Amino acid sequence: MQLMHLARDVKTAVELAIAAFAPGDLVDRLALAAGYLDAFATLDPEAPALLPVINRTMERADIALSTWRQWQKEHLPRAQA
Repeated sequence: MQLMHLARDVKTAVELAIAAFAPGDLVDRLALAAGYLDAFATLDPEAPALLPVINRTMERADIALSTWRQWQKEHLPRAQA
């Protein structure tokens, strides 16, 4: 379940980062993580051989999301209520 939520969050972040003209390297990191997470959806996430790769990808996705959120705070205006 955690993998699916992370995949959804990263995919959304890629779309938002592209629309916000975020730096290419940030978009690339998000897109790479999204691609891997999407591929894992078709595989058995409990397969012993995949666990290290999935864990490493999830860590990278978390870092990319954190970087995106920081960039978003620094560069995008907040909506006025």
